[in-house]
Amino acid sequence: MQPQFPGQPKWPNVPACFEWLSLDRRGDWRLQGERVTHRGLIEFMNRQYGSDEAGRWFVQNGPQRVYVDLACTPWVFRRDGEAFVSQTGASAGEVRAMLLDDEGSFLIEAELGIGLVDDRDLATCLAECSPDDETSLLAFLSDGAPPVRWRNLPLTRIASAELAARYRFVAQPRG
Repeated sequence: MQPQFPGQPKWPNVPACFEWLSLDRRGDWRLQGERVTHRGLIEFMNRQYGSDEAGRWFVQNGPQRVYVDLACTPWVFRRDGEAFVSQTGASAGEVRAMLLDDEGSFLIEAELGIGLVDDRDLATCLAECSPDDETSLLAFLSDGAPPVRWRNLPLTRIASAELAARYRFVAQPRG
């Protein structure tokens, strides 16, 4: 419910919008499948991006919530030097865990939340994994053994089907 102030016109009661807006695996907004390229619109959506108590992510457009279909996670992280930033420009904050799902995606559990690592940064992330023995890293990628670390954190495997429940988000909200 929106707050009302004396003299302010009441916002109309408008229905939420579903299946129009999505966030792809590179952090690009898509409106009915088409990539949004208008800088002003992208900046508006980035500012208005949030989630509700049910874990559904949306863009607040005046009185209306436009719910977002997520290709993977609510955040897509890109490298910014040694740190990571989200698709909205917000800092990921402290990286708490580095995950690898069964589809080969690197994911970061950060102070901001769970996010997919932009595929353009995968080579750098892989280079930061140890052991340096390439066969050990390939063995881990194929069957999970032997243990591998990313920087100072263990690289942990997770099933992609578990992501939404574990991190409490709804990938495809519906009314």
